[in-house]
Amino acid sequence: MKVNCFPDTDSLYIDLSERPSAESREISDGVVLDYDQEGNLVGIDIDNASLKVQLDHLTVSNLPGTVEQLAG
Repeated sequence: MKVNCFPDTDSLYIDLSERPSAESREISDGVVLDYDQEGNLVGIDIDNASLKVQLDHLTVSNLPGTVEQLAG
């Protein structure tokens, strides 16, 4: 899973899977869910993220894998 913030477009994309998106559905204004060919959720796109999400703090808890921070 990857969380990508794009300050230049004020958007946030949460990649839930490496599988490609085959279908997208806007569930509310500026919030789009991406699904693969089997109907599994693979990503979440949030426009105007600074108005909808607390971007200044991220807490990760009890994940079974590693947490990697990349400079952006």
